[in-house]
Amino acid sequence: MKKIELCGIDKTCYYDELENGLELYFVPYEDKKNYFISYATRYGSDILKFKLGSEEYTPPLGIAHYLEHKMFEEENGEDPFTFFSSNGTDSNASTSYDYTQYICYGTKKFNENLKYLLRFVNNPYFTNENVEKEKGIIGEEINMYQDMPDYKLEMCLKQNLYHKSPRKYDIAGTISEIDRITKEDLYKCYNSFYIPNNMFLLIAGNFDVENAYNIVKKEMKDIPSGIVPKIIEEKEEESVVKKKQVLKENIEVPKLAMGIKISNKNLKVNSFEQDLYYYMLTTILFGSSSEFRERVRNEKLLNDFYMEWEKIEDYHTFYLMATSLDVDRLLEEIEYELSHISITKNTFERIKKVWIANEVKMGDSVDKEESVLFDDIIKYHKIIPNRIDLIRKMNLTTMNNFLKSISFDNRSIVKMIPKEKKEDILE
Repeated sequence: MKKIELCGIDKTCYYDELENGLELYFVPYEDKKNYFISYATRYGSDILKFKLGSEEYTPPLGIAHYLEHKMFEEENGEDPFTFFSSNGTDSNASTSYDYTQYICYGTKKFNENLKYLLRFVNNPYFTNENVEKEKGIIGEEINMYQDMPDYKLEMCLKQNLYHKSPRKYDIAGTISEIDRITKEDLYKCYNSFYIPNNMFLLIAGNFDVENAYNIVKKEMKDIPSGIVPKIIEEKEEESVVKKKQVLKENIEVPKLAMGIKISNKNLKVNSFEQDLYYYMLTTILFGSSSEFRERVRNEKLLNDFYMEWEKIEDYHTFYLMATSLDVDRLLEEIEYELSHISITKNTFERIKKVWIANEVKMGDSVDKEESVLFDDIIKYHKIIPNRIDLIRKMNLTTMNNFLKSISFDNRSIVKMIPKEKKEDILE
């Protein structure tokens, strides 16, 4: 196995790729008692259409999430959650836009849990009956989110930002779409994307690397690689669909959401460095210790605040959501910051030091380091071993050149106000 030294946290990642294409990432911790295992496929809700040979296939929206739920159905009637729980271990699964992962974590029975995790994910069991049974459960989940103001705000913003990107749709799909899902649909998607050369296994914590490698190799020896389908994508436009909208809901305190689509076409840094400089920018502008946050707190303009970046095709999108008694005044403050960007060397270097300290701290936690490495594999298709060195090398000159190469013009704003408040819908 290849050794990848994780600089700055005194840990080693052991990497290998099996003959069938399954990628293995093992990070042992001798000073911890717990372990964390993640078995994942690069298949999520972003894949709306794909090609199998000469056949184009468009599955129902939400099928990746539906498939995740149905993977916990065993032919012998055993419940994976019950199995892991009886072994003193926690388990879970999640579907995102670009992956589905199955995890177990604990301190006991590593060998048994690793074998079982691989076996149940590698052996789906779908019947007409169990597929139909799940529709009501997921339908209730979808309806539950429809009643949540924050969810409505976020989905409205994404639909106003994106013309064709899958990110404008809910990961869980819609009730009418999941009602179309059949056993055959699930097997087709499973057989297309749950193949070793489209998957990876990440283990961090207290375990023996050679022992884990031998278990995985034995469990995977009869599972062949496959042909990953060609993903059919529609090119996302640079503009936003709608610049402004007001929603009226049963809420007491108004809410605000802003999304900014930023083209990466003119950037001269690689994908990981792009992320670093984008995060640095919004940390300086809107982070917890920023002048903006201090100002709006003092003026009692902010109840809560959330921000996030995501990368889609040739774009980075910045999401900002907040709750405020005066969303119009808060919006003015946000737009002022975006039009008066000033970054001092002291602030830039201070944030770098905080980030480096956080990287070291996360490296001491099995769960947190596993999450960092998982994100690397999904976003960059490899481990970034020298994160701390790359943060240390960040400089204000590159930051200023970065700012000159991007634009904040393509943005959409959604306000959510109480139903009784009088305000026209903005077009």
